[in-house]
Amino acid sequence: MGNSAKRRFGDRSDGRRLRSLDPLNAMVPFVMRTRNDSTNFFSDSVEITETERYLRAKRIHGYPGMGLLHLFIATYIRTASQYPSINRFISGQRIYARHNIEFVMIVKKEMRADAPETSIKVIFELTDTIYDVYRKVNEEIAKVKNGGEDTEADKLAQAFIRLPRLFLRFVVRCLEILDYFGLMPKMILDASPFHGTLVITDLGSIGLPPIYHHLYNFGNMPVFIAFGAKRKTREIRADGSVAERKYIDYKLAMDERCCDGFVFSQAFRLYKSILRKPHILDRPPETVVRDVD
Repeated sequence: MGNSAKRRFGDRSDGRRLRSLDPLNAMVPFVMRTRNDSTNFFSDSVEITETERYLRAKRIHGYPGMGLLHLFIATYIRTASQYPSINRFISGQRIYARHNIEFVMIVKKEMRADAPETSIKVIFELTDTIYDVYRKVNEEIAKVKNGGEDTEADKLAQAFIRLPRLFLRFVVRCLEILDYFGLMPKMILDASPFHGTLVITDLGSIGLPPIYHHLYNFGNMPVFIAFGAKRKTREIRADGSVAERKYIDYKLAMDERCCDGFVFSQAFRLYKSILRKPHILDRPPETVVRDVD
């Protein structure tokens, strides 16, 4: 999909301003001015018997390494295709619909405790399937781990960190002002790990449970998802027998100014149902719902 609509005055390079919102929703960003003011936290778990069966089949049929990270991303994309409100962001006290899905992930260049970290940003369309997610994510990770090349975020940070600290504070403040008015240079927006749809972090890969991660006041990132290690539990069936089940816990931090609680609840009910039965992700959505004007 991308940015197919004609850009109007007040739109940004990364999103179009929503002008038909009801007055209360339009007023909320002036009352809750920062993401820290307006963060809601949500915790849930999903039973993954069928999920694991699905991922094993994909790995056997030519997609080695396809795992829960790919699935969490693909599920969010599919959910956003049906509930576009979760792909909004706030900037300059205005509410915008993002043109596409911009996923940000922190990657260690090598699997050592002292290895440097970098961020990657992967751009998705709302019609992308699990196969598109697998290809795009793996390509970006491979560039960092195999090619050893610096990302655009690395280059930007290296340029800024050379500045005297007081001047750097001034530069960051200038960037915040430019961002407020939608004038941030696109080169910086494209590289920034603080501008995007969401961050997803896989803490299960290092054997940890998920955490509630804060949102950043700088930039416009409205969602942070963390999921943890698989855990087993014993449950009593209706016939009195005991069954062993496997679950994944996940936690979200969300900017509540993007949409109301009812929409969030409906969206994440769909999100959980797809995580449990992800076969729908093999094909593009039948329809993609457009956000309001």
